[in-house]
Amino acid sequence: MLVEMAVDLSLDPATLRIFAEKARAISADVQGDYEDGTEHEIDLDAEGMHESHHHDALAEEEADDQTEEELRELIDDLNVDEAADLVAIVWIGRGDYSADDWDEARTEARSRAAGKTSAYLLGMPLLADHIEAGLDTLDL
Repeated sequence: MLVEMAVDLSLDPATLRIFAEKARAISADVQGDYEDGTEHEIDLDAEGMHESHHHDALAEEEADDQTEEELRELIDDLNVDEAADLVAIVWIGRGDYSADDWDEARTEARSRAAGKTSAYLLGMPLLADHIEAGLDTLDL
């Protein structure tokens, strides 16, 4: 049985959900209990410390967390239509447009495209929420 989608989408909704998952993982890296301006206690193992400036743990941590880089590359690899669809979905999820305004949102996203779409989208703290809300609003 073939299900007709309410909108003509150039991206698979499952792919967009993966984008949302990666965006949520990026935002989860920021500690929710962090309070600006407060001191946090740090436990140091004095016996395990060496007189060395070699920081393997920092290099390992940086190498392990590449979620933001992966999402940036995935978004930058989208063609013009796909990028416009993603931005339109985000705008609908953010409440800038309604589901009935899909064509208008997509056209506006295409006309305003300048620079890298990833830079624009990854600057949104609630990107994952906007993607998911947009997909839900469009019944995708």
